Amino acid sequence: MTETRPAVSAWNAVVHGTRTVELSVVVPAFDEEQRIGPTLDALCAYLGRHPATAGGQWELIVVDDGSTDGTARAVRAAAAREPRIRLVSTEQNRGKGYALRLGVAASAGRRVLVTDADLATPVEELTRLEEALAGGGRDEEALAGAIGSRSHPQSRIERHQGRMREVLGRVGNRLIRAVAVPGIRDTQCGFKLFDGDRAREAFEAAELDGWGIDVEILQYFRARGWAVVEVPVRWAHQDGSKVRPADYLRVLGELLRLKRGGLAVCALFLMASTFLYKGLWADLDRRYLADAGMDQNQWEWFFRVTAQNVVDWRNPLFTDLQNFPDGVNLMANTVMLGLSVPLTPVTLALGPTVTWALVLTLGLTATGLAWYWLIRRWLVRSRWAAVLGAALCAYAPPMISHANAHPNFCVLFMIPVIIDRALRLCAPGQGRRVVRDGVLLGVFSAYQLYLGEEPFLLAAVGMLLFATAYALADRGHARAAVGPLLRGLAVAAAVALPLVAYPLYWQFFGPQSYRSVLHGDGAGNSPLAFVEYAGRSLFGNDRTADPLALNRTEQNAFYGWPLLALAGMITWWFWKRPAVKALAATAVGAALLSLGPRIRIPGTETVLPGPWRALAHQPLFESVIEGRVAMACAPPLGLLVALAADRLVRADRQSATPARLRTLGLAALAAALLPVVPTPFPVTDRPPVPAFVTQGLWKRYVQDGQTLVPIPVPDPGDAAALHWQTVSDLAFKLPGGYFNGPWGPDRIGIYGPSPRHTSNMLRDIRYGADPPEIGASWQRQAREDLDFWKAGVLVLAPQDRDAELRETVTKLLGRQPRWEGGAWIWPVGD
Repeated sequence: MTETRPAVSAWNAVVHGTRTVELSVVVPAFDEEQRIGPTLDALCAYLGRHPATAGGQWELIVVDDGSTDGTARAVRAAAAREPRIRLVSTEQNRGKGYALRLGVAASAGRRVLVTDADLATPVEELTRLEEALAGGGRDEEALAGAIGSRSHPQSRIERHQGRMREVLGRVGNRLIRAVAVPGIRDTQCGFKLFDGDRAREAFEAAELDGWGIDVEILQYFRARGWAVVEVPVRWAHQDGSKVRPADYLRVLGELLRLKRGGLAVCALFLMASTFLYKGLWADLDRRYLADAGMDQNQWEWFFRVTAQNVVDWRNPLFTDLQNFPDGVNLMANTVMLGLSVPLTPVTLALGPTVTWALVLTLGLTATGLAWYWLIRRWLVRSRWAAVLGAALCAYAPPMISHANAHPNFCVLFMIPVIIDRALRLCAPGQGRRVVRDGVLLGVFSAYQLYLGEEPFLLAAVGMLLFATAYALADRGHARAAVGPLLRGLAVAAAVALPLVAYPLYWQFFGPQSYRSVLHGDGAGNSPLAFVEYAGRSLFGNDRTADPLALNRTEQNAFYGWPLLALAGMITWWFWKRPAVKALAATAVGAALLSLGPRIRIPGTETVLPGPWRALAHQPLFESVIEGRVAMACAPPLGLLVALAADRLVRADRQSATPARLRTLGLAALAAALLPVVPTPFPVTDRPPVPAFVTQGLWKRYVQDGQTLVPIPVPDPGDAAALHWQTVSDLAFKLPGGYFNGPWGPDRIGIYGPSPRHTSNMLRDIRYGADPPEIGASWQRQAREDLDFWKAGVLVLAPQDRDAELRETVTKLLGRQPRWEGGAWIWPVGD
């Protein structure tokens, strides 16, 4: 996506035609009638004899910022003598930042020099800046800017300011450096040389009108990874300078105002996430996400058991608290150690339900902010266009579907960070930072593995699709980028593997590891799922969405036909850009893969082979629910929307697009996005935990090494007993449970425990089957299963068909239960 410079160059061609010059000099001026004439004479004389511009390849742009004196008249007089002088005027004084934006936007130079009207730094110092810009920076990295610095040890101050003024200026500069651009000694010296295209992009994107523009531009260059070097210069204080010591405080004020924009974006995403989970937050003790199935119980248990393992210094990769005695391989289950471990204090102090709600709410917020940061850094200039695109990336229908129950598939804030680091390896001028970027890429990738492996795999598929398509669309860039990228990936692998080797070994070869997870047929998406709306979208409903998905947490497409049509139009609009071609190819490729190994044409009996066939039985991919690959469509769609919104909202600065067409375009964006706006997650009341558990009455019946056996035995269909454990601080162990584990000699992965006759029978009765005739064989099987589970007490809480279950268990054990603590119990231990 590193197309910023070609894009800006194309825009300049529209604005300036084919006119290009070697150097553009931009001079902001306000009430400078007395010295603007001599300044222009000095600049013209130097540019006329300077080797790089002696051939006339220069222009001098003076921006009259609403002067009240004869500044404009003096510039016109100079322009009459030298036609390469141009005047840009504003009707009223708006500030240095506003003036520089106009001046740089009007420039056409391969390089742009910004200098103050007082020439406190003589124009002859340009040679130093040019030599620095041409010579490269640290490690011979290509430079995008060279700025004069009065604070450089080799600078020469020929005439100092007043003592008090100088001290206040230094203090102000130090504050600016600390707040905004650490490492740059002097941000405010008015003598800066930039690469022309990058300067035009940065100034066009700038928002500040005052003195803070210098810092904002340096921040922009730093955010893009464009290197800037400070150069020692001669400097002399000039009488009548417009800069006052208090202006440094004004700069700080402007920067704080600029930061408020970022804070507003943070607040916006946080409010959106909180709004979605408002029902859950309203009563954390009793509310349960209605579409979560048993996943909320499972995740709260994961958070609680991880916290307990941490404080007890136990292996965080394994536990036998559920599925006793076999236990659970926690690394082979998505416990999100990257969050559950650092959130241990929260879990212990406030409970796992608070951790669950925080992970979902703050995780979605952080994901939106991460996409916003990536989009703003690499693709668009408008803050609010980036917000719109990031919102679609983070809150797209499939992400919202998983946000009911699967935080590992919606808390994806590391994915944009990883993409950014990979793009840095590919970007021009960044190839010689391979080691640094590779190390960070390795660390970030290792951390993502502790947040979610399957989402990372799907993201890698999306990145591979994008890289392949981009390489085909821009072969020259691909050839230049492939070397640094491969070297960076090698460094990343060398860093990441030691960090994840042992946990991955435990996952695939440790106790209760499994080979692959069986999902059955029909895990791919129907083509209709892409054009319909999700049940939790503003225009969606469960009646149309449910038949097209495995369940309400697996609505993995559902982007809606208007959004898909809009994406097609945006692709056509920006088709010349290689990044757009790659984004479109990524979305289409991911959509096709998500249809599964066999694609049924809707409304017909025609079945076609799907591209997923090539991956369905490959290592790692054989455990993936292929419909989830459609989640990789969300980022390309979000980036396309951001690109279109950016062009529309900033069209008044960049083109002559009629206002009516801009309004029509924005209306099209709204029409496509409004239907998929997510609605708050519905909640339900949580079933109460029997007092037999909450009051610790079970302790009289369960000895060390024994288990409490809920009826029916916990499984993925009913894992409420995991909540019994968490409210009891994991004081007892359970048979069964909800997890991924092995089954059979081939260790095929299944959901829940390996089936046993007694647990299967009780589960079937709970869901409507007639109880079997209980005889000696059933009783003998029950004794074997209870011995295997090392049962201390059986507990039947009030529920549907509890009468049938009570009668069956009574016959199995040959003894009547007793009612204690709001539940029927059968003591069976010693």
